[in-house]
Amino acid sequence: MKIIKTKLKDLFILKGKIFYDQRGFLREAYKKKIIKKNLIFAIISKSKKNVLRGLHMQKKSPQDKYILVLKGKILDVVVDARKNSKTYGKHYKLILSEKNGKSFFIPKGFLHGFLGLEKENIVLYGCTNYRHKESEITVNWNDRKLKIKWPLKKPILSKKDKKGIKFSEL
Repeated sequence: MKIIKTKLKDLFILKGKIFYDQRGFLREAYKKKIIKKNLIFAIISKSKKNVLRGLHMQKKSPQDKYILVLKGKILDVVVDARKNSKTYGKHYKLILSEKNGKSFFIPKGFLHGFLGLEKENIVLYGCTNYRHKESEITVNWNDRKLKIKWPLKKPILSKKDKKGIKFSEL
């Protein structure tokens, strides 16, 4: 497993080895000695094409997140929401898929969202903290100040994501 650093501090991509044969494949998904985080809570989501989830974070019980696509392909997007960070308000985008062997480690203090790019997209989240519904925050996926270029103008959104706040309100 290889670590690829990004332009945002503490945010990194992991490239796992994929071993193919006539039966299918075997993929390295997680190594604690590389990530060095205790993932205590896992979530699986399934999304159709053009479903956009996010931009989310927890304020009072922040989580580091490890994101892996089990099936399909997503455009994964994070925004640095750490007030004292030199890259505060900057975003990073990455394509994750079952085929490219990439996964994403997202540190506490980042907003996270993704767009489903294939008919069926199954995503595994490993988290360092449990879900704390009362401290969840949603920021508008299309907030102009964030300058995120999404590949569509009208994604499928949940009621919660339609009511997101502006980044400046964080």
